[in-house]
Amino acid sequence: MSQDSQHGKWTISSSDDDDDEALPPSGTATSGSRQPAESSHSSYRSATPSPPVEVKPEPAKPPVSSLAVGSEARQSAAKSQLNPVKYETSPSLAGKRKKVASDSTGWALSDSDEDDGEVKGKSLSDLPKKEPPNPKTKKPKVESERPPSPHGRLYYIDEPDDFFESCLPPLNDTYRFYLNKVTGLEKKYNNGALHIRDILSPLFGTLKESVQFNYCFDIAWMVKQYPSEDRPVLIVHGDKREAKARLIQQAQPFPHVRFCQAKLDIAFGTHHTKMMLLWYEEGFRVIILTSNLIRADWYQKTQGYVYSLFIVVVVVYLSVIKDMGRLPIGSTPGRYVGSDMERWGHLRLRKLLYEHTNPIPGEERWPVIGQFSSIGSMGLDKSKWLAGEFQRTLTTLGKYSLRPDPPVHLLYPSVEDVRTSLEGYPAGGSLPYSIQTAQKQLWLHSYFHRWKAEATGRSHAMPHIKTYMRASQDYSQLAWFLVTSANLSKAAWGALEKNNTQMMVRSYELGVLYLPSAFGMKTFSVDKNPFPVSASFSGFPVPFDLPPTSYTTKDQPWIWNIPYSQAPDTHGNIWVPS
Repeated sequence: MSQDSQHGKWTISSSDDDDDEALPPSGTATSGSRQPAESSHSSYRSATPSPPVEVKPEPAKPPVSSLAVGSEARQSAAKSQLNPVKYETSPSLAGKRKKVASDSTGWALSDSDEDDGEVKGKSLSDLPKKEPPNPKTKKPKVESERPPSPHGRLYYIDEPDDFFESCLPPLNDTYRFYLNKVTGLEKKYNNGALHIRDILSPLFGTLKESVQFNYCFDIAWMVKQYPSEDRPVLIVHGDKREAKARLIQQAQPFPHVRFCQAKLDIAFGTHHTKMMLLWYEEGFRVIILTSNLIRADWYQKTQGYVYSLFIVVVVVYLSVIKDMGRLPIGSTPGRYVGSDMERWGHLRLRKLLYEHTNPIPGEERWPVIGQFSSIGSMGLDKSKWLAGEFQRTLTTLGKYSLRPDPPVHLLYPSVEDVRTSLEGYPAGGSLPYSIQTAQKQLWLHSYFHRWKAEATGRSHAMPHIKTYMRASQDYSQLAWFLVTSANLSKAAWGALEKNNTQMMVRSYELGVLYLPSAFGMKTFSVDKNPFPVSASFSGFPVPFDLPPTSYTTKDQPWIWNIPYSQAPDTHGNIWVPS
């Protein structure tokens, strides 16, 4: 759809982005789950009620391009990385659109105005002209040049020699919550973190077969991560029609890969759950994660993983998690009434917090923190959903009639966070907040906080992880902590309908709720220095810095489908979404 607005004219998706990772427009070449799906139930419903229906492979077709993996935003990012638009060579784009602030907030949805020094507020034509080169000076080849990186020498090295060195997590680790390894960080910040090859490493046992629940898949890349490429793998996905055909086509060279399809009756829903079920000769293990099964999610983004102990006897997933002192939080598409309303989505979280936490003195000053990588449409003001029902869930602490109204801090990367990230502007392909959604909820910016993660070394590794928690006023304690696949949207968490008598959920989601009571504690202490990871107990490893840093009047939330041409990213490029 082509449209004119105060922010310029672009061709944009017709999706309203009420989805968690942005659905592609009809006909977009994707092999990840970006399409609505249909619904039923399966033998895995206790883990994530995605009903598997086996699909037989179709006849071989031409290979699927890696650019076809993911949402429209991710495809744009992949194209930008292969064919970058250099800052110096694009004067026609700089200063082309006016900066329009919203009311008096200073929040502009157009080009970045957070640029440093002399660049700010100027077009490229306003900058000082370079002196002509000396004809006697030999000019290096431009195509091999790269700008100096503020992140150090390792920024341009894909993986250091020791990046894939597998190591067992501490056997006495209390929480078994881990972050991913990130290319380009100091070694200590990867000490105790996990890459997919670590998760599937033979050091953990002799893997016989596995099930991969996810949203986006690159089958060829996924297969290479296994220590043995011929162990049976079952893929549980939500793709249909053309996307499903492309996914099956990816697996043609791998006869040991089979498929199960999760179906949805609710429009615009997705199979967003991310989970591994791993069967070993020694037992069974469950991994809950936030990464898609594509290369881009495992190297320079911040992700999270909950790693189970070995379960010698395969039991119902719910029992596995409960026995570990952690409770599953899931969403499954549908409309629910009566007691079923509390089975899924944020009402499930509300019920667990009601039953398994206790009131805390001064809790009205304990802020709620939500951190995510995408934002759905939430209405014209906060009362429509965010404060009207979702905040009520997040502020529940035990069987207590008074519901305080504590601060709510929402962490979502700013344009400047993305621009200065390890990946540069293409990192924004995994942050698919659209201009058409943002323009309808300008009130939301007052909640926003920057992505800063100095304690974990990941300030420049943009978050694809999603976490929610309740922190003490001094940010030293947590009343609870949740890591999940669910972004900030009604599609993921559900929304009340029919005068609060019905709950509607669009997408499959799955997360793990950590409760202090399950560990014999009143609260979790926050580990202020979680890296390098040690075997000794030192508190809960929150992935980002506390307290959160509020947006300033110059900060803007990252919006993926508008250009950013006023300042180059860490690769010397600008962002011109296709």
